[in-house]
Amino acid sequence: MAGKHFRRVGTVRPSHLMFTTGVGAIVDLPNFSVLMRGLGDWNYHAVPELEPIDEPRLLAAVRKLLREKSVKELRPAPWIEGADQQPHGPAAKVGVPITPFPGWLRCTACDELAPVDGGVFGFENAKARKPHEARFFHPVCGRKKSGRRPMAVAARFVLACTKGHLDDFPYTQYVHQGGNCPDVSHPKLRMDDRGGNLGANVEIKCVPCGARRNMKEVLGIRGAEKLPRCRGRRAHLGDFEPGICTGTLKLLIVGASNQWFAQTLSALAVPPTGASELQAKVVQHWTTFEGMEDPAFLRWARTAVPVVKREFERWSDAQIWATIERQRKGSKADDDENGYPDLHTPEWEIFSAGELPPATDDFTLRRDSQGVPGELKEVYADVIQAERLREVRALVGFTRLDAPDPMDPELVARAPLDKATPTWVPASEVRGEGIFLRLPEELLVEWERRVTDTESMETHREAYGRFRENRYSGRIRGGFERMKNWPGERYVALHTLSHLLIRTIALECGYSSASLSERIYTSTPDDPHRAGILIYTAVPDAEGTLGGLVSLAEPDALVRLTRRALDDALHCSSDPLCAERLPQYPSDFLHGAACHVCLFVSETTCERGNRFLDRRFVVPIGDPDLALFRELP
Repeated sequence: MAGKHFRRVGTVRPSHLMFTTGVGAIVDLPNFSVLMRGLGDWNYHAVPELEPIDEPRLLAAVRKLLREKSVKELRPAPWIEGADQQPHGPAAKVGVPITPFPGWLRCTACDELAPVDGGVFGFENAKARKPHEARFFHPVCGRKKSGRRPMAVAARFVLACTKGHLDDFPYTQYVHQGGNCPDVSHPKLRMDDRGGNLGANVEIKCVPCGARRNMKEVLGIRGAEKLPRCRGRRAHLGDFEPGICTGTLKLLIVGASNQWFAQTLSALAVPPTGASELQAKVVQHWTTFEGMEDPAFLRWARTAVPVVKREFERWSDAQIWATIERQRKGSKADDDENGYPDLHTPEWEIFSAGELPPATDDFTLRRDSQGVPGELKEVYADVIQAERLREVRALVGFTRLDAPDPMDPELVARAPLDKATPTWVPASEVRGEGIFLRLPEELLVEWERRVTDTESMETHREAYGRFRENRYSGRIRGGFERMKNWPGERYVALHTLSHLLIRTIALECGYSSASLSERIYTSTPDDPHRAGILIYTAVPDAEGTLGGLVSLAEPDALVRLTRRALDDALHCSSDPLCAERLPQYPSDFLHGAACHVCLFVSETTCERGNRFLDRRFVVPIGDPDLALFRELP
């Protein structure tokens, strides 16, 4: 769409490229839809001054998850300021590349159906300051009325498979029962959308031969049997994956929420200290050190390799070599290790330390001189005001039809971001503020002793087993483990308390719940005593740093906030249905006394998709012995 037309057809936020409109996603623009193209088509030549995002810990995690040591950078989206002020300037030519998709359009006046590149439809985008008015049109429409030429919109059906492939629906073959038109080689088609309230009632008609077929035939479970085999098309990369695709093919409507799910990693920019800082730098520049066979190479590298001379002058050769050896052993172990990299442990160590780190522009923590308010001594063991936070997010891939599992990255097929081995991945950074709350270990240990063997908690564990069996049992090789990655009883209590506080914060300080995020620091096999909640702002604008959230950690405000959150948890307008809910067989939902009225928050806020929530395990809404707080403060 270059040449006489302007290139810009819309705008997105950098955070959208992480969660909703990233590589491989269909984006609905006002007049048509487009597909975000792969990383190989992104052009950074016009923005050579654009610096990569510096976060070594996250970069190392991306390398580990992708098993690609070639990834060298976390890059922000290409962008130059001034596109609106100078629509003909260089800024208007910088952006994320797209291609029209689906590749079929329908005239809104005469219903003619034809491919984008078939020569039937034209494209206009002549207003540089109004890219949202870009549109396709039908120049020779038989039903054209006086005035503007009728618009052509995207045909509403596409094909997707569980391996991440995306393809156009084969309308010509479909209307001819898998064959071709007997009269002409390139027949004119029409798409007649008849409406109705019983699902899609769309008829495809071949004008030359008169063949007709309704899309109802390929809807539903039985209709899926009539779909063709997946061709392995990777539309965002412009190619076909070699070999025969074994994925399950599904018919989707353009705009369906399951056409694209982001697989991301995020990390807080916590300050490294001592050995951890050296370890992070060695990981960042591992390609420089990986081939060194002897410590003597370091003496040469300090003079001949600029990055070693610049970045490692603070450490001795012995310290660097010991770190290299430790990283080499760790890399071999990582080759056999599955699962998401551990990004929470360094953050927990910083937040739970007795002495807070020095303040920086990216990370500033403060404890109130009074400590935990006396009224909340039984609720919190520590309260920290995070006055400055920086979170970096990286997109490592995406899935279709099924969202990635938050605990096991291998259960759902991840589609690649590029044809070749990537040397960088898209990333974004947001700055904000937060509140860290650590709960007393003795409180949680006593609660776990009371609830672990109860019928209510056993019901949650059984539901988790059913959930994994229904969703994943057919994909797992080498034996299915029902309770693998069960987050534990402690997580349910911490997660529920986090949602109660988030919903109250949204009422108290004016932040919308969608502007907040959570990080739950719960027990692990190596550290069974973790019990922390971080609630922080995570939006790329001024709302994230206004100070309204940090102020709620002041003693008087925190007492009021906590009391209101726990008191509100006692009642829900959906009670008694909500209060009595448990995931009984055959249900496999992963929440108990929780619903949109009392506990659920937006998907961007919750780290587990509103799962593992139950009010009965925090406040006494039934059996008091199940509650973490049998008596409210």
